[in-house]
Formats: sequence, C-alpha cells, structure tokens
Amino acid sequence: MALIQVNYASKSLFRIVPLNVILPVDRFDADSNSYLNGKERKYKTLYLLHGLLGNYTDWVSQTRIQKWAEEKNLAVVMPSGDNSFYFNSRTPWNDYESFIGEELVEVTRRMFPLSEKREDTFIAGISMGGYGALRNGIVFSETFGYVAGLSSALHIFEDISEEANIGLFDNLKEAAESDKNPWVAVEKMLDEKRQIPKVYMACGTQDDLLPSNIQFRDMLMKNGIEVNWDEEDYGHDWDFWDRQIKKVLEWLPL
Repeated sequence: MALIQVNYASKSLFRIVPLNVILPVDRFDADSNSYLNGKERKYKTLYLLHGLLGNYTDWVSQTRIQKWAEEKNLAVVMPSGDNSFYFNSRTPWNDYESFIGEELVEVTRRMFPLSEKREDTFIAGISMGGYGALRNGIVFSETFGYVAGLSSALHIFEDISEEANIGLFDNLKEAAESDKNPWVAVEKMLDEKRQIPKVYMACGTQDDLLPSNIQFRDMLMKNGIEVNWDEEDYGHDWDFWDRQIKKVLEWLPL
C-alpha cells in the first residue's frame, strides 16, 4: 500500500490543489521478478471528503483508513475542499462541485489504475463532507454507485428566512430551493429517473445533527431509496468517524 501526495493544477479551481491518495501495491513475486497483476488490475475507489476547517490530511492523521483500505485492496482519494461545502460558488474559480464530481474523478483515473465502473466508484465524508458526499453522490449519480454520509451537516437549510445569508450559500433561501439542497437534489434525481446510488448514513446519538440526519434518512426511505443506517453513543468527533469508516468499508462491495 502506497500513500501518495499529489499536487496538480485544477481547471475548476484555477490553482494548484493537494490531495492524498492511498493506492494498493500488488504483491511482488520474486520468482518472476515482477508485481503480480500490476497491469491488469483496476482498483475500486473511495473519494473521501473532510469536514469544515479540515483538509486532505485529516483522514490519514485521524483514522486508520490506510490500514483498512490495504486490507480491502481499495484505493482512496482524499482532496482538500476548504470550507466550500463542495458545491460551485458564484465566486470565480471556486467550482468545487465540478471539481469533486467530475474533474477529480477524471484526473485520478488518468493518474492511477482506477476502475471506471460506476459500481466500483464510491464517495463518503464527515460533517460538511457528509453533506458534500450525499449531495454530490446524488447529483452525480451516474458516476457514484455508493454514497456514505457520516454526521452529515444536513441542518443548514432549517429555519431559513428571506434575509438568510451564510457566506458561500449567497442567499440561503434561494440555495434551499435549488439542488444545493440535498432534499431537492433527490427530487430531481427521482423525477429524471436517474440511477439511485446505494446509501449509508450514520450519526452519533449525542450529536446535535442527529435529528436532521434522521429526517433525511426517512425522506430517502419514503421515496423507496434503501438506506443502511447506524447510530452509536458518540458525539461529533473522530472517535466515532474512525469506527464508522471501517463499517463503511465493510458495507461497500469490496
């Protein structure tokens, strides 16, 4: 298993962007003096998003994702999303939605031996990244076959008013009526009869975000979308997410 840091020029963000990549390394065979299956194998891939105030190093430094990915022979791509909520902003060169849902997948597939199959391509995240994973997994459902949101920040469109304005969202009421709102994104996906990704959701019972996560889960299930749900006696913290990312890997078709 290799841990690789990548820096490349992003056209969506118009700057050099960093990411960590966990990449399986095929077993070296001394008899043939070669790596077994190195040329033929295309790895299943998890795009893993950090939360607010985080960056591309969080998952490696705070969890055992590298160990568990190695056990599962899984490639993991961990980008930096700044505090973007992983959607396109009106500010120029901040097209994080395009970066996560299109460019990053295309670029990493060119760089590394990653499977191009939808059923082998997954997205997950925590908190802000949980919101980003669920929302972009739905918007780009033709790319991602499996989506996991842990302690997802799904509360941001609650109790809004005409004057509501939270930074990147410009006008919060306007954003709530667009597919930036995961509820609206689900409606559009169903109306357009697009492929529905498999969904995993989890939240700690001591987390203030639990009610909004339960509401979103219930909405998905009401619309016939199967959800694998888990909750444990934890708060909004890395102890919970470390446990949960292992469960996500056990849930994925690896």
